Amino acid sequence: MTNQPYYETMYILRPDIPEEEVESHLTKYSDLITQNGAEILDNQMRGKRRLAYQIAKHKEGIYVQLSHKGDGQHVAVLEKAMRLSEDVIRYLTVKQDGPLPTPRVTPSNDKNEEDKKEEKETKDAKEEKETKEVTEEKEAKEKKEEKETKDSKEDE
Repeated sequence: MTNQPYYETMYILRPDIPEEEVESHLTKYSDLITQNGAEILDNQMRGKRRLAYQIAKHKEGIYVQLSHKGDGQHVAVLEKAMRLSEDVIRYLTVKQDGPLPTPRVTPSNDKNEEDKKEEKETKDAKEEKETKEVTEEKEAKEKKEEKETKDSKEDE
């Protein structure tokens, strides 16, 4: 296996950005790299994390890791776009000499499918629980009514 040079760019987005906008940033920078003749190896959103120190009055940030391979000219274009963006509070690109990272199958789609599946399971469980509670309430009410009618008959 030959070691090929590639680049890893880690950037931090403002923590107050809505999730839809975060997705648009992921695609924006990926498209920018591919337009400049480079190849995306991996693009991962690492989530919101606490910063080691405040950056532009932010204590948290949304971390994104982007692995890409190209001739190196695309890095300047990418970093310029990040420098001009108000949503990116820090970025760092490092040239890696080693085995290429294993590409993942569209991580955002996998996550969305997993989230949808989990939401459906949670929703189904919640509905089942509510149905069970309603049924138990009805049964308890019926038993109470039976007992009351039984007691009233005994009183007569």
